[in-house]
Amino acid sequence: MLMEVNDLHVSYGAIRALTGISCTLDKGEIVALIGANGAGKTTTLRTISGLIKPAKGSITFKNMDLTKMPPHKIVAAGISQVPEGRRVFPDMSVMENLEMGAYTRKDKGEIKESLNNVFKRFPRLEERKHQLAGTLSGGEQQMLAMGRALMSKPEVMLLDEPSMGLAPMLVKEIFEIIRDINKTGTTIMLVEQNAHMALSIADRAYVLETGEVVLSGQAKELANNEQVRKAYLGED
Repeated sequence: MLMEVNDLHVSYGAIRALTGISCTLDKGEIVALIGANGAGKTTTLRTISGLIKPAKGSITFKNMDLTKMPPHKIVAAGISQVPEGRRVFPDMSVMENLEMGAYTRKDKGEIKESLNNVFKRFPRLEERKHQLAGTLSGGEQQMLAMGRALMSKPEVMLLDEPSMGLAPMLVKEIFEIIRDINKTGTTIMLVEQNAHMALSIADRAYVLETGEVVLSGQAKELANNEQVRKAYLGED
């Protein structure tokens, strides 16, 4: 097992956002977290990234307790996040955004190799490398956010709502890229409103409701589960 989240509790003041979430991630998998808005999906990712400290519970990654580590050390350990809403640095160029992704690394030759790999995967970013990130389209910004995360050479990539605000054609393209990234050996945890798309590429999935896991299993089985179809796939 690559990562284990055990009995995670997180509160924002009086609001209890997570009430005992447990989930696991095995090497090479795509695991999806699905659920309605406010179910605790983003909070789970942000807690794994070290941006939120849990009130209780543990997150173990390769025998390290992530709850005791600051975010930059978590990135250096091999976990990168593509945040909801992309969060690129708008007043910096595409190139500068990508370089920021590698800030925990010192291996200049390998950083160059990572950059070449990002440009191979996202040719549009190379075409626009001197352009300010804030002038890119939504789809290009999503590609940049993913490219920036890949620059840290992650073992695990946390993707938060990658399809948000994108046209259907682009959603398909982004999901194909996610599948490709996974095939090259990066393990992925995916938070996604589009449950249909998420379950179509995931190996396993967890269904979250009001801060707890209510269902989990193989993605194909959950896609055929009546409860899931009614609640998240818009089927009666």
